[in-house]
Amino acid sequence: MRTQAPAEGGLRMVAALLVGVALTMAGSGPLTTLVSLRLEAMGTARIAIGAVMAAYFGGLTLGSLFAYKLVLGAGHIRAFAAFASMTSAVALAYPLVMHPLSWAVLRLVEGFCMAGIFICVESWLNDRASPATRGKILALYMMCLYLAQAAGQFLLGLDEGPGQPRVFMFISILMSLAILPVALTRQAPPTLPDVASFSPRRLYEASPLGVVGTVASGLVLGAVYSLGPVFARRFAGLEASGAALFMSALIFGGVLLQWPLGRLSDAFDRRRVIIGTMAALAAAAAALPFLAREGQGALFAAAVLFGGFAFALYPLCVGHTNDHLAPRDRVAASGGLVLAYSVGATVGPLAGSGAMSAMGAAGLFAYAAGVALLGLLFGLWRMRARAPVPAERQGPFQPAPGTTPIAAPLDPRGTQDLPHGAAKVV
Repeated sequence: MRTQAPAEGGLRMVAALLVGVALTMAGSGPLTTLVSLRLEAMGTARIAIGAVMAAYFGGLTLGSLFAYKLVLGAGHIRAFAAFASMTSAVALAYPLVMHPLSWAVLRLVEGFCMAGIFICVESWLNDRASPATRGKILALYMMCLYLAQAAGQFLLGLDEGPGQPRVFMFISILMSLAILPVALTRQAPPTLPDVASFSPRRLYEASPLGVVGTVASGLVLGAVYSLGPVFARRFAGLEASGAALFMSALIFGGVLLQWPLGRLSDAFDRRRVIIGTMAALAAAAAALPFLAREGQGALFAAAVLFGGFAFALYPLCVGHTNDHLAPRDRVAASGGLVLAYSVGATVGPLAGSGAMSAMGAAGLFAYAAGVALLGLLFGLWRMRARAPVPAERQGPFQPAPGTTPIAAPLDPRGTQDLPHGAAKVV
């Protein structure tokens, strides 16, 4: 009983943070879908929609690099409140300034603030995690990220149509409520962990397939997150609530398939599982537009499969990269992979919207299939260029969030030798 008390206490201490995360994601998830749908309803060109949606991931990347300075200056609680309050205000500003350029600025600010929120939460979770609870806390954190984001999509069923602000108001309320559990906590704020990232060249030299697969994951998910609602409306003919359900199916699929594919990668050469996942992702992307013609049931089932393979790709590539690194280097490498994913996610909406402009709405998934096939070919080449990692050297699979580099120390694979609350500095 005594050995379990610290673990149970550690989990209780992060409950307020996880509630704040869940409320934040329940608001930010449908906001992305709503902005995409409203831009489409305004008659905005698809390439312009892609640029507006890419601005969020650009802000997320900038925030991952620079928002920590605001956290250091203001402290975790005040910084979290400021970032969440600004995100709430941004949600209310969308219906007041109905112009793509203005919305691109709002998306950039929103992405920067979301990165700041992630930095506050992830550094706090890392500080409260012990070796016994680190894996549990990471799993709970990811559940809050994905499940709240998927559940929040159902807010779009309250949408009254273009020009109506009610859903934006509900989203703003959720963002504002997210401040309460963090602002009222009695916990002492943590020290921000110093997590250096590998240079792109060093990261690529360590694991070419890991880097390319991570960027491919960002290219696909950034595009589908941003433009999936437009596909659902224009190609599948769904209403706003149906488009929201389509996006929820994608996210739920990611929750369902990560662990099965991850455990499979523990038993076999992880590169084979990555290549197989890319092949399955390409097949699911190619089939999805055809299944959309067969009815909503077939479309949503295809969305679950597509989301499952797409969301599994990033943690598989993180695991493969870790297989080629010493434990002391894994935190820095994971931080570099988060930034590589963010760069891919920033480019993805632009490339996906270009494909949609050239090929119609179905071009989004033709683009996703093309990215997956290119990644597959690269993986096959890497299998010829390098021998597999021996099975005894492969680390256990661990789901990983592609949020900010601050999340990297939560990964138990790189922190077994750390004292409680510490983070590695490389």
